[in-house]
Amino acid sequence: MAIELKNLNKKQLADLIARAASRSRELDVEEMDKVRADVRAYARTKGYTIEQLFGGRGRKGRRKAAPKFRNPADPAQTWSGRGKRPRWFHAALRAGRKEKDMLI
Repeated sequence: MAIELKNLNKKQLADLIARAASRSRELDVEEMDKVRADVRAYARTKGYTIEQLFGGRGRKGRRKAAPKFRNPADPAQTWSGRGKRPRWFHAALRAGRKEKDMLI
C-alpha cells in the first residue's frame, strides 16, 4: 500500500501523519496488553500473582501524601497541598493568614 506523498496537500499530509501516529499508539497498547497477559500467564504457571511478585502497587496502592498544612483553629485538620483546597484553608486565607503561616 504505497501512498504517493507528493500528491497530498498539507492538510491531507497532516491528517495522514495524525492517523499514523494514532495507529502506532494503538499498536503499542495492543503489544503491551499481550505482554501483560503473557507475564500474568507465566506467573500463574509458577503459582504466583502479579501482586505477589511486584507488590500490587498500582494507582490504588499509592501511599497517602504527608500533610503539609495544618488548620490553626483545629490542629487535627490537615491538608497535603494536593487536590482541592479545604474550606478551612480558604477561610484562613480570607481571614488574612498566609499559606506559609499554616505550614507544618
